[in-house]
Amino acid sequence: MSIVSGQILANRYEIIGKIGEGGMSDVYKALDKKLNRIIAIKVLKNEYAQDQTFVAKFRMEAQSAACLSNPNIVKVFDVGEEEGSHYIVMEFIEGITLKKYIDRRGKLGIREAIEVALQVAYGLEAAHSEHIVHRDIKPQNIMISKEGKVYVTDFGIARAVSGQTIKEKAMGSAHYISPEQAKGGHCDERSDIYSLGITMYEMLTGRVPFEGDSTVAVALLHIQGEMVPPSVYEPLIPVSLEKIILKCTQKDPEDRYLSATELIADLKKALTSPNEDFVNLESSAAAGIAAAGAKTVEGAEPLGKTGTKEVPSDKVRKAIEAGAVKSAKEDFEDIDDIGEESDDETDESEARFEKLVTYIGIGVAAVVVIILLIVGVKACGLFDFGNGSKEESTETSIVEMIDITGKTYEEAELELGKLGLELKVTYVENTGFEEGKIYDQDIKQGTSVSTGTVINAKITAASAGILVPDGLTGKTPEAVRSILRNAGFTNVSDTLIQEASEVIDAGLVIRTEPASNTSASKDTLVTIIVSSGKTVATTTVPSLIDLEEGVARERLASYKLTVGTVSYEYSNNTEKGDVMLQNTDPGTTVEEGTAISFTVSKGPKETQTATVQVPDLEGLSRDKAKSKLQSVGLYIGNTETEETDDKSMDGKVIGQTPSSGKTVEEGTYVDIVIGEYREPDTSSGDISSDN
Repeated sequence: MSIVSGQILANRYEIIGKIGEGGMSDVYKALDKKLNRIIAIKVLKNEYAQDQTFVAKFRMEAQSAACLSNPNIVKVFDVGEEEGSHYIVMEFIEGITLKKYIDRRGKLGIREAIEVALQVAYGLEAAHSEHIVHRDIKPQNIMISKEGKVYVTDFGIARAVSGQTIKEKAMGSAHYISPEQAKGGHCDERSDIYSLGITMYEMLTGRVPFEGDSTVAVALLHIQGEMVPPSVYEPLIPVSLEKIILKCTQKDPEDRYLSATELIADLKKALTSPNEDFVNLESSAAAGIAAAGAKTVEGAEPLGKTGTKEVPSDKVRKAIEAGAVKSAKEDFEDIDDIGEESDDETDESEARFEKLVTYIGIGVAAVVVIILLIVGVKACGLFDFGNGSKEESTETSIVEMIDITGKTYEEAELELGKLGLELKVTYVENTGFEEGKIYDQDIKQGTSVSTGTVINAKITAASAGILVPDGLTGKTPEAVRSILRNAGFTNVSDTLIQEASEVIDAGLVIRTEPASNTSASKDTLVTIIVSSGKTVATTTVPSLIDLEEGVARERLASYKLTVGTVSYEYSNNTEKGDVMLQNTDPGTTVEEGTAISFTVSKGPKETQTATVQVPDLEGLSRDKAKSKLQSVGLYIGNTETEETDDKSMDGKVIGQTPSSGKTVEEGTYVDIVIGEYREPDTSSGDISSDN
């Protein structure tokens, strides 16, 4: 069943619109009509919904995720199925993914990265305590709300996936997959810790440690590639944080943190003692790290896409793939973006993997021999390799043009980029060729061209290509929409993308996507990016809990925050003088200078009982006596009556116990006696008799 806006699921959830799309599911914004709240609904794609085994695991794991209750995990409210569509109802988070946040920022600051990692680790700790392994931790599955709170998403589905092929669309996950997952073997909580380590690496450096031309190549690097220490790319990373990342990402799970709890402890310590070398790494791992750092710093060879000396060039990668491509494809065809093989297939997978390693070794050995032969021949002067200097070798060179017809824009751009050539395309409709594919190029295959040459090509489009107008920067969104529509674009987005700008005033257009002066078909979605104003300096609220008041004040100052209202309360759980509460959650992103209020413990409240003097109640009515006792913290006890011949004391207190003036504890009960007037009996009188 197709999901459309306005549709109502389970007579309760009204679909508002699609807000995201993944490899296996689509995510929709919806209204819970019963509770009148906005929620998110993840719907399993039809191709997966036909697999009953997958659906059963999907539902089971989604229900398990619904049992998780943690502020850093997106809540799962409901699981359902309607007309063959299986869905999960989740908490709606208004924010962006960590991946988009990193893309916008380039890389995160040290403190900010630690705070984000801590919140993710808290979520994993809660999940692991329920024996739920996420299996797909990556920036795309981590949300940051507008308030700066961090959420882990996609619990349940990750565990349900098995036996699917790694496809190019799953490339994002391949960058974060643990070695044991890449092998198709058993994975546990430490697999999540590995993926979080890769995520921390990217937060701090703006790049992932392993890249390749295919998911197979990336997975191979996770298994055997040598990771460049993150401080090579970001020298400001303190030693403690770098070692935390390197410990998380050890190849052998036994060398990693054994639990998220251990990781949290070290991350907290890194906040307070960043330059202290306290992380315990296995000696073999530490030696490998030192070697990797030394190789990189020496700069014997610039790192390419692989980011590793194990695969120094495209030639080696191609040789590996040529020698072992069949084995590699067999070994990785059963792994998807989160992948894990079933237990029945583990032994067979390990056997295939050993075979793969053998093939790779042969391929690498062959390449080494070829390189040595070339070096030897060059040394003997049998061939003229040229006498130019290094400066001359970097000048424009001549390459042979390739055939790009039949390729998509992305494919052609990648192939030409490898040759140092640029691509410019024009969209032409009704060509008779396949839509979206190049059918003509201005420089034919085999022609010699200089690097940097722009190759003009034509692509078949559903409609004729239109040039995006120039001069849109600084205009209002309404004016830009009008210009774009007048130019012939029929699909101009109504949604504006906000982006900070130091030069463009808030609310005015920065640019469009596609950009000005580029050609696109008339039905291409054109997005308008507007300025949100100058960048506001922000910082992350640190945790103040259990810190002494003075230390808490210093910590706020170090984060460029100010002290708000400080209150003091009794507490049996927090030591006197330590912070017990703060008004803004740790990890929240706020403007620098924001006032943070907190509460300091006064320690346990003293339990000594106060004492009072019993007041004089004589002559008071019962109600007035009660009020007088309560005013000093005492209570009326037993009330008795006693006859009195004093009419003025009728209904009044004529006796009390304890007596007035006696000192007693607060809360003591005072017994009273109320007078009840009786007239004297005069009927008998004095009788006199006469004698």
